[in-house]
Amino acid sequence: MTRASLDKQPHEVAAMFDDVAAKYDLTNDVISLGQARLWRKAVAQAVDARPGQKVLDLAAGTGTSSLPFAMDGAYVVPCDFSIGMLREGKKRNPWLPLTAGDATKLPFADDVFDAVTISFGLRNVQDTDTALRELLRVTKPGGRVVICEFSQPTWAPFRTVYTEYLMRALPPIARTVCSNPDAYVYLAESIRSWPDQPALAALLGKAGWSKVAWRNLTGGVVALHRGTKPSS
Repeated sequence: MTRASLDKQPHEVAAMFDDVAAKYDLTNDVISLGQARLWRKAVAQAVDARPGQKVLDLAAGTGTSSLPFAMDGAYVVPCDFSIGMLREGKKRNPWLPLTAGDATKLPFADDVFDAVTISFGLRNVQDTDTALRELLRVTKPGGRVVICEFSQPTWAPFRTVYTEYLMRALPPIARTVCSNPDAYVYLAESIRSWPDQPALAALLGKAGWSKVAWRNLTGGVVALHRGTKPSS
């Protein structure tokens, strides 16, 4: 699966995130109507990072999503392909080992991490299948993956309202807090074209993950997918 249908190459997507790095976290809080913080808490609970464990936080942006894992005592590696995001993150939390990396060719050895996670970034990767296999490669046998991503609301009437919000209300709202609202038009389109819950679960299974399951958040606006790397 590719993101080519959205007519943006990887370097263009990276540049787009560079442009919005300074206010990215604030904008997310605004356009999600405050739900983003609740979603991050759900991710932290699902990852269940423990002291001494190694956690890869892919598409970590400025590193905000990585902080809960560090607070739980794990060694967390925030990784992102946007240099602008990483620079902003280094200003805020210079102690984090922020790392530049491409999700389709991760700069890590095999079987390194106890847990890998990616929040709201998988749909922006050009090749989803390759990224899921790369996450599997760098995870220890028996390790886990947690994917937090926008999905399909389960109640049909709300799904219609939600789609209208994405395409009509989101860009004007983003314009009030973000210098590049066009970036959020792209993000809205990427959400609409993203696979639903069962389809993403199938992609995880195809990539080699076992015990795949998901849990809906905010009525399916967001879904948490989980999986385990087989021990043998």
